[in-house]
Amino acid sequence: MWGAATVIAVAGALALSGCSAGSDSGSTETASPTSGAAAEKVDEIANTVPENIKSSGKLIVGVNIPYAPNEFKDPSGKIVGFDVDLMNAVAATLGLEAEYREADFAKIIPSIQGDTFNVGMSSFTDTKEREETVDFVTYFSAGILWAQRPGEAIDPNNACGKKVAVQATTTEETEELPAKSKACTDAGKPPIEIVSFDGQDAATNAVVLGQADAMSADSPVTAYAIKQSNGKLEAAGEIADAAPYGWPVKKGSPLAQSLKAALEHLIETGKYKEIATNWGVEAGMIDKPVINGAIN
Repeated sequence: MWGAATVIAVAGALALSGCSAGSDSGSTETASPTSGAAAEKVDEIANTVPENIKSSGKLIVGVNIPYAPNEFKDPSGKIVGFDVDLMNAVAATLGLEAEYREADFAKIIPSIQGDTFNVGMSSFTDTKEREETVDFVTYFSAGILWAQRPGEAIDPNNACGKKVAVQATTTEETEELPAKSKACTDAGKPPIEIVSFDGQDAATNAVVLGQADAMSADSPVTAYAIKQSNGKLEAAGEIADAAPYGWPVKKGSPLAQSLKAALEHLIETGKYKEIATNWGVEAGMIDKPVINGAIN
């Protein structure tokens, strides 16, 4: 997530639109894509996994949901999404089983530092600031995209005086919107009213219900929300500020190299592309993962 980045879940905006992804609400359920045959263990890569993780047989993954299509729950309550399918494939390559544990987005990195989680998987944007506390393995490229109600004509670069919904602790809340609001006040215009929510689904619903003029989120999240809203949302402006998503691990942990090698293998075999295409996010695929690839 840019601060984080959504299944748009769905019990809210999607339920309002009569379709559901990650919720039992609504008259139509959105089926989760399948990612074909499971990835297989590669001994050479699996042997690089730190011994304490290897011996447990599990990769403990901290996740915050919903953030569709990256990580969310299907109607049965199972955690699904692009990030999930990819992490499952990475874990299998490492000879491990991914075990997902839900947490507040803001608590995932501290839990990695405290050894509660081995890795985070919650659409984390790899930033220089975050790299001061954890290492990241990049796996995707996402930008920021706004959404509005149809016909509202919201300009993300001139939203002075507008109410903009956002998920708390995301880059959109902590960096993008404050900077844009400051530009407004510096020009003698009213500030942007930043309306923060604990979950992305609530932020999305605020726009659908007219409680906010627009929302800002990571591009795959916003695009998915628009798709699932049944015409109640549309894009406002273009995708901006592309940056890498990364999996955070403890600073200095050799697990970073293991994850990087596993992803390189999945890219080479075509599994990475298969998973991305199944979720409709192939526009954000990367050619080569790196450790700590923050742009700013």
